[in-house]
Parts: sequence; C-alpha cells; structure tokens
Amino acid sequence: MKRIAVFGYSIMSLETMRRLNQSLYRIIFIGNNDTEARLISEQGFEAAVIDFRDDDALKAIGIGENIDVIFCFYPDDADNVFLTISARALAKNLTIIASVNAPESAEKLLSAGADKIIDPYEICGRKTHEMLTKPDITTLLDDTVFGRHDLNMAQVEIVKGSCLENTRLSDLKLHTKYNLILIGVVDKAVGKALHFAIGEKEHSLDAGDVLVVMGPAREIRLFKEEVEACTNY
Repeated sequence: MKRIAVFGYSIMSLETMRRLNQSLYRIIFIGNNDTEARLISEQGFEAAVIDFRDDDALKAIGIGENIDVIFCFYPDDADNVFLTISARALAKNLTIIASVNAPESAEKLLSAGADKIIDPYEICGRKTHEMLTKPDITTLLDDTVFGRHDLNMAQVEIVKGSCLENTRLSDLKLHTKYNLILIGVVDKAVGKALHFAIGEKEHSLDAGDVLVVMGPAREIRLFKEEVEACTNY
C-alpha cells in the first residue's frame, strides 16, 4: 500500500484526501498546529503536527523511508518551495505534487524538484471559460465541479464607498482569508468581459466592479457580508 503525506490545510488538501481511495493508499495529513490536525482527524484521517522546516521531523513521518508521494498545499508558495527542496534532498524517488498561488512560482517549484504543479487559477479559468462559452453546462458545473455540491461561483459587487476601492486584485488574498478562489473581475466601466485574475494586467478595484469568486457557500456568504459592511463612510 502506497503512503501519501498531505501538507497544508485547505479546501484542496481535504478534497484530495477525500478523493484518494483509502483501500489503496495510507494517507497522513501534516498540519502546522493542533487545531488543523484535530479538524482533519474529525474527518477520519490520520494527522500529525510537525515543523516541515526540520529535516529530522520529515524523516520521522517517513520521508526518505516509506512515504511514496507528498502533496504540498501550503497557501504560501515559498513554503511549498522550501518543503519541496527539503523532501527531494531526503528522497530522490519521492513523487512531489505542489500547488501554486502565483504563476511565477511554478518554475521555482519545478526547479526545486516538484514532479507536478497544480494551478487552481488555471483550472478554474478553464472551467469559467467553458461556462461562459457553453451556457448549457452551467448547471452541470454547479453540481459537479471538483465533485463538491457545496462549491459555488458567485458575483460580489464593489459598491461606492467600499473600503475595497483602490485595492489591487493581487492584494485581496481570498485563498488565505476566506478559503475562496478569485476567478477574475468584471470592470463595468469598460464592458462586460471577465478579466481573469491570473494572466492579465494588474487591476485596481473601483465602485461598480464585480468580483467573480469560487468556494463553499458559507465562505462566499461571509465574504459578501464583510464587503457589504466595509465602507469608508
């Protein structure tokens, strides 16, 4: 039975563990603190808390001995790069799969020794493009994207006087603050086209702009409530 270690607490890490066949793989989640470990344990998975910057701690969970695959799902790309370098130095044949939050980090991760890169923005961008060009699959996406019934897409408008006015898209950090993925923004001042958050020029938010986000309904609702309550008046 292959052994898999998943580093970093997020929607992606939990969904990855849920989708892996536990009859074929032994899965261990590696958290930064007891709270993360407890939340994962409550989902029925083995969990441990270690300092991933400590080589001895990595060895203690089996890297370099009996861990076959690791997933690096930290929200900070620098942490994923550090973990990849450390793990690769300990285990030359280890399969390393890492997520990125900024496109320029993909090359760094590959150079550090990652075997495969997961770019959630690219994935969601493709799904959004399909939805916009093929409206008949909208319902299908709502029901099946990533296999989650609680994962939704929503529009959040920036109202006049919002404290988010003049905020750059890259500064929103929705993936760390709300567990949401920012797909892009519709700038109504120039048209109705969706400008993707990745791969296009930086955008500063204005009143009337509409953010397109993806994530659990509860997180979307919380974000909407905070945006509505956040004004400069």
